[in-house]
Amino acid sequence: MPKGYWIARVDVRDPEGYKDYVAAAKLAFDRFGVKFLARGGEHEKAEGPGRARNVIIEFESLAAAHDCYHSPEYQRAVAIRQKVADGEIVLVEGI
Repeated sequence: MPKGYWIARVDVRDPEGYKDYVAAAKLAFDRFGVKFLARGGEHEKAEGPGRARNVIIEFESLAAAHDCYHSPEYQRAVAIRQKVADGEIVLVEGI
């Protein structure tokens, strides 16, 4: 079965508040056994406007990626993140 991925691009407006999001999101990530492939760090903006923080998270399947995003644990984290950061998250099936 193909893996599933979250591709997130984020601009953090409130670094201290973002720590609360990270702590809240960890509950969902632990439950779904995610693997972080990229989590911030250095990057090169090759095309488009870009964002300051780029994250790629691997899941066992696209269904698991979907279930994690829509889980009560992660939706609590979303409420925090949307107050302190702007960004996009795309759920993608791997090959």
